[in-house]
Formats: sequence, structure tokens, C-alpha cells
Amino acid sequence: MSKYDHLSKEQLIALLEKRDRTRKLGLVWERNELEAENALNDDFVLMDLLPEWSCGQTPYRNLLIEGDNFDALRYLRMTFQGRVKCIYIDPPYNTENKDFIYNDKLIDNEDSYRHSKWLEHLYQRLRIAAELLRDDGVLLVSINDENCAKLDLLLEQILPDCRLGSFVWRTKDTGNDRGGNLSQVHEHILVYAREKFAFRGNPLNTSNYRNSDDDERGAWRSQPITKAHSLNERPNTYYPIQNPATGLWYPCDPDRVWAYASETIIKQAQKLRSGTIEQLIAADEIYFPECDEKDVFFYPTLAALNAAIDAGNVPVLPQKKTPLLRHDLPDLEFWVGKRIASGRPSRKHFLERKENLLSPLSSWIAGLNEVVDYDADFADELATIRSPRGREGSDSIKHIMGSNAFPYPKPPTLIRHLVDQSTNPDDIVLDFYAGSGTTGQAVLQLNQNDGGKRQFILVSSTEKTDKEPEKNVCRDVCAQRLRRVIEGYSVGKQNVAGLGGSFAYLQAVKIAQSHLQTDIRHDQIWFALQLLTFDAVEPFDADKTIHCVETDQHRMLYLQQSTPDIIEQANALLQGDTKPATLYTWQRNGVMQRIPFEHVTVEQIPDYLIERFAKGQQ
Repeated sequence: MSKYDHLSKEQLIALLEKRDRTRKLGLVWERNELEAENALNDDFVLMDLLPEWSCGQTPYRNLLIEGDNFDALRYLRMTFQGRVKCIYIDPPYNTENKDFIYNDKLIDNEDSYRHSKWLEHLYQRLRIAAELLRDDGVLLVSINDENCAKLDLLLEQILPDCRLGSFVWRTKDTGNDRGGNLSQVHEHILVYAREKFAFRGNPLNTSNYRNSDDDERGAWRSQPITKAHSLNERPNTYYPIQNPATGLWYPCDPDRVWAYASETIIKQAQKLRSGTIEQLIAADEIYFPECDEKDVFFYPTLAALNAAIDAGNVPVLPQKKTPLLRHDLPDLEFWVGKRIASGRPSRKHFLERKENLLSPLSSWIAGLNEVVDYDADFADELATIRSPRGREGSDSIKHIMGSNAFPYPKPPTLIRHLVDQSTNPDDIVLDFYAGSGTTGQAVLQLNQNDGGKRQFILVSSTEKTDKEPEKNVCRDVCAQRLRRVIEGYSVGKQNVAGLGGSFAYLQAVKIAQSHLQTDIRHDQIWFALQLLTFDAVEPFDADKTIHCVETDQHRMLYLQQSTPDIIEQANALLQGDTKPATLYTWQRNGVMQRIPFEHVTVEQIPDYLIERFAKGQQ
């Protein structure tokens, strides 16, 4: 039975013609043909706090959420929308090794809809995650080479025009021939960012800025004055340059011509993007290196020049040693009788003119001991992330847990550097494919290193299946790992000190919309209100009738009941301080009549949460 069986031939043709007209550039997958994912639902999502699995002192600033990440993301959209600085995820890679679950079943290469299920699974989650990012937020996604192109197109669909680039990380040194005699030893980390985001980079290395000629404009360094075009491509910028102070001449590299036009060759009415070489020389912005008389080349005749070319006795590029004068070059006669310098002129790049004293981040993630040669004159002004190979991830979790408790975890060093480059000390970091908790460990380590107060939100599922109904990766691996990292642990006779910190262990709970008014609990409301307002969570005290948390800037109250006595107590709390406050109650109208303060906003519960949750669903 097909969903098209009821259509006539004319209707089917009309449908096909409509599809042809509406095709667009981008990624297409079999959304309409897929079995609906069971995880997708319209239920209201709340959180239960499990103190026995939480860790550290309250209030808990870090969150570990057990549950399907689709549910967790919808809850976070209600409580953290537009507040997350960095999202890092290491999602299932859609290999042929049963690496992701769809409708409680591991998907393998026998499933004809494998690729579409993987894309649909990610699409439903990433589109919500995008709403959590701040206007200076960033999304980092690890992916293998095989699925990089598909995921890149999917992200472009979710976050159009937000692609910043990608990192390339060599995961191992050993071969992995998957056919065609090609060894895949690298992965990608795709980077999609909001408009105001920028990596932190590193403080600029200014040691190469000097002032060898006592220029009044201060320290400078040499900048090449060539561009990546040949004589044949840009004949108008192939010309000789003369140092007016010494009279020495400098040949142009025929394979990399000058970047600036010359007034001797400019076409009439030609518009220039920058000044001419003559203008730069006159402004003392071109540096001519000193040249000893013994290093000056001189050819009295054309025959002498041709003989020197044959003998290799001509000016060359300093590093590549490529000859700058050849038999096939035009106007070879020009160089006869000229005194030719051996060095290369360059432009002065003044330190005082740099608007940003931070070096940009390289897209190449280097090994710990890897010699990085960018083959660029400004390579030392690039910040480079260095990471061990992928084995560090497995070694780390084995060291902490005593066993290989989770397959293919990412190296904590790699994630720590990515988070460091993407955040400031008070930012929120989210990982909704948290697995064994590497991102949480990386955040804790980074906070210890720089004294920061970054918060992590991790979402890890149980990963239970029909064959393993009792499996709970979140509780038994992720929470245990984080607890040991926070409190410390022992390996044989070695005691490893804890990093400190805390986390709340939350469990996602779904309530049907039709039962929400009767089934929602006070503690669940209190947890949501705290996270919505203050980024942290205190346990619920059932003996209290008024729940209150505050900072220097704001106060928040929740009234379980709205009896006259309780309203009077709330009134007393609020009237002594005029800082902004929000009071949440089940009887808004009655409370507003008795708390008429301008600095207090009164909201109806559970309607306020329902409205925030519903806005995200639209």
C-alpha cells in the first residue's frame, strides 16, 4: 500500500511537475519515506534531579542530563535559548559498524535508509541546538572524512551562511587502507558560528618586529611584496625595481610577480586597490636589504649574461634558489650593464598599525611534537592547536575508570584546546552527544588551568537496546568518570588529585500536554525556573512554601501556594529591596493585587513555562 495509490495519473504528473519546479540546491534525503523516529514527540519535557548520582556542593553549576538528546534539547531551548557560547559534539559517524540507534535498533549497512536515517536524526537535533547559541556562539562538530560532505551540507541548511571553516586533525599514525590504497588517518571538525564569534587565537608574537633602520614609525617586520601569479598571468606586474638610494636593481620572480602596480605600466584610467610601487618607495615603506659589493651581479654584455644563466651565476630566490633570470624571459637585454642586488625587497609591516594583536587560529591541528611548516612568511603569527592522536582518549578513560568503558572517546587535550579557543572563562559549553563525558572533563581541566568558571551541560543517553535493556552509559560511565575527575581517584598506588567542581544529575521526564496541569510537580517547576534565570540549580526543599534565589542583580521567587500568609511573607521579602524580581505563582491575579511593586514581575505557573516551551515547538 502506497500513500500515492489514491492519486490519479493526472494528479501524479502534477505532483512530479511541482517537485521538478521546487528543486533547490542543497542536501536531499528520504524524509518522507522514513519510519518516523520514536524519539520525536510533542510531550512537555521536565527534569528530575537525582541527588544520589549528583556530585559536589550545591548550587550545581554543571548539568549532566540522562535522556534522549531530542528531549533534552527541547528542555534546554526552554531554559537556555540564546545563552550557550560553545557547542561541541562528536555525533555517530554513520559508519557500517552499528554506531547509532534509530527507534531502539542499531543501524547497520543492511538498512537501505541508513544514510537518510542518520541525516534525519541529526537534523532534528541540530536545528534545536542552533537556537541555543548566543549571537557570538559557535558549533563544533567532529566527523569522519566519509560523511563530512553530507554533514557540511546539512549544517549549511540549518545555519545558512554561518560556515566558518573546518579543522583537520590527524587521528593516528598507523595505516588504515579502506581500498584504493588510500589510508584515512584524519578527521574533520566543522565550524559553524554566529556573526559575532571569533576564536581567541594567541597573543601576537612581536619578537620578529624590529626597527633596524630606526624608522620613526616604530618596529616593523618584512612582508612579501609578491603575489601568487606568474608572468603569463599578470604581465603588467612583471617589472624591475630599483633602490633609489643605492641604484641597485631587483629582478621580478617570473613565477610570482609583484603585488603592486608600477606607474610605468599602469593603463590609462586603471583603478588600483593599493598604491603603486613608486608611491611605497617614496613613503619609505619598501625595505631594501643591504647588499655587499661582492654580492652584486653585473653583466657587461648580453653574451656574458647568457653565459652566466647557463652557469647558474645569476640572482636566485633566497630560499628556493630558483633563478630570477632565464633565457626565456622578456627584455633580457635590460639587465646588461645594470648593477643587480642579490636580496629581495619587502614591505615594512608596522606593529603600530595592527588593529588586532592576536594571532589567528590555524585550521591544521598538529601533533604534540609535529614540526609545522606553513611555508609562509607570517607562519609564526598563526596560533596552532596541538593534540595527541586519538589513542589519548582511550588511554584517558582507562586511566580514570580502570577499563575501556567507552569506545572511541575523543582526546581530552583536543577538546580542552577547542573549548579554550572558543570561550571566555564564564561561558556555557554544551555537548549533547556527551558519551563518556570527555567534554565535561575538558571544561573542568580548563577551569583549573586558568581559574575560569565555565559551565558544562552534557547530555548522555542510556544507549539501551532490546538486547541490553539495563544498559546506562550516562549513569555508569559518564557520571562515574566525572565524579572521579572531580573528587580524585587512585590508579594502583598512585593518587590522582581531583579537579574540584560539581554537577547535577538530571533525568529527562516527558509529560503529555493534556496531563500537564495535573502531573507537573513543584520540584520540576523549581528546577526549570532556576535554570531559566540563574544557570545553576539548588535541590528542592518540600518543607518550604516560598523558594527564593538571588544574585546582586536579580531575585526570583516561586510560591507553591498562594494563601494570604504566604503572600504576606513574599511581600515582606520583596519590599525591602528594589532590585528587579520575578515571582512565579499558580494564582497570578490574586498575587498581583497584594504585591503592587513596580520592580516585581509576576508570572503564572505553569503557563509561563508552557508558553516558552511552545514557542520553541513552532
